[in-house]
Amino acid sequence: MFKWFSSGSDPESGLERMRAEFGQMLDAGRHVFDAAANAFLGGTDVEIIRKDLFETDKRINRSEQQIRREIVVHTTVHGPSSFPQCLVLMSVVKDAERVGDYSKNIFDLAELTPKQPFGKHRDDLVELKDRISNLMSSCRKVFDKQDEQAAKDLIAVAESIEDHCDKQISQIILEEDRGELNATYALAYRYFKRVTSHSFNVLTSIVQPLDKIDFSESRPESDQ
Repeated sequence: MFKWFSSGSDPESGLERMRAEFGQMLDAGRHVFDAAANAFLGGTDVEIIRKDLFETDKRINRSEQQIRREIVVHTTVHGPSSFPQCLVLMSVVKDAERVGDYSKNIFDLAELTPKQPFGKHRDDLVELKDRISNLMSSCRKVFDKQDEQAAKDLIAVAESIEDHCDKQISQIILEEDRGELNATYALAYRYFKRVTSHSFNVLTSIVQPLDKIDFSESRPESDQ
């Protein structure tokens, strides 16, 4: 493991290596979310994507473990000067890993749903899936550039998606005409929201101090 710091490696190059690997985790997370959501919403055969989805999720998990090991070595070799950056990475790699887990939950819905989703909720989820996928793609770019203004703009987008998911779940619960897929739709909105929330957490790491990562400046803490 210490070979990673051989050949004159400096603290910044070590951090850049970890950031690059984290970026690959974000790309992989978007890939598995798209695949799982498409399978659930009826665009892809679950058997076609099964192997790729689970292998990609395993790769995300291995990357998380690798970055954690690198953080330990980095802070041991270079001392406390990079502690804040390493702690941020330690936090956001968990968010990237959780995207894979929630994508697997969406894939489970695709397997378990007795019939293909249809109607207004399916149409809304299709549109929502595209919004979330675009958010995840933009999140990756903004994290690479550490663009604070762009991150704030995307945080607002993420909050809007989260609010929409909450409203849809409430509407489904209160509907008098309870369709056979309503429970499935409610779970889908919940999983879509959680994927969005983990992208939101990554974005807050760009604009918030370390102690306020995962929290929004625009919402009271009681609502988060």
